[in-house]
Amino acid sequence: MDHSMGDRRDDPQTEFTYCCGAATELLKFGCCQLRPGHKVLFLVIPGNPGVVGFYRTFMKTLHSALGYRYPVWAVSHAGHCAPPDCMDMVDDASAAAEDDVFGLNGQIEHKLAFLRNHVPRETSLVLVGHSIGCYMILEMMKRDPELKVLRAVMLFPTIERMAQTPQGKVMTPVLCQMRYLAYLPVFLLSLLPVSLRAGLVKLVFRSVPSLDCCIVQPTVELLSGDCGANSMYLGGQEMRKVLERDNMTIKKNLDKLIFYYGATDHWCPVKYFHDIKQDFPHGDFRLCEKGFRHAFVLDAGREVAKMVVEWIRGCLRT
Repeated sequence: MDHSMGDRRDDPQTEFTYCCGAATELLKFGCCQLRPGHKVLFLVIPGNPGVVGFYRTFMKTLHSALGYRYPVWAVSHAGHCAPPDCMDMVDDASAAAEDDVFGLNGQIEHKLAFLRNHVPRETSLVLVGHSIGCYMILEMMKRDPELKVLRAVMLFPTIERMAQTPQGKVMTPVLCQMRYLAYLPVFLLSLLPVSLRAGLVKLVFRSVPSLDCCIVQPTVELLSGDCGANSMYLGGQEMRKVLERDNMTIKKNLDKLIFYYGATDHWCPVKYFHDIKQDFPHGDFRLCEKGFRHAFVLDAGREVAKMVVEWIRGCLRT
């Protein structure tokens, strides 16, 4: 089942569909349906929360900076969206529970299923991951080595030892031991009128001077109840399961990978940047010099998108 919105060709298309039995939101700039023979697709794999609306400005800038030549899509994490009233969060509750579709492994399989169902096998991919999306990309490349990945851009990658990071030490007890207590305020917020929730979101983000106004609506949707709960559930699994760095997959795909680490990233300390650079001296590892935060979409989506285009121009000419 697909539900599409957007009238003009220049506008992004938003679609809701079931993938692995769970509600999934797709945000698409450019070509909205790929046919056999389509050459290149840019696909954004979000962080957590995996709400595609957070990446709208980033994707729009990416699409325009690439001269509108390549479609730029984002796929939400399973259950990290507020589907229309005519859709439930899951299509088949028993299957979703059995496959643990909202968990970390389920989310990786969800992305591979999305590619199988929506992208021709011969299409080359430029994968753009953010935070846990980078871990998912490495797992996707490991599980399906035949994927035609031109480049995988890893933005603020959380691919190792998450629970040991400064932010991980704070969030692990909340996400792993007190998750159900955290559900209560999200549930109570979901009962508020949308306008009041939007006002609260703006209040929370008032400390971000150049806040992207596109962030407010997806944050309001995140407070819809199920979406926030699914995000916290995934977060708890991240703390437990993202442990050692997958050096084997990185080594196999080193020529395709570009890593961009934050200089003050509490989810990924600078030590992790120096460690991986030492282990892979010939890899493409970059350390942010512009002060961008881990959640760069809040205020630096345009700037990061322009950098990404500069990094990958060469591979598009080959």
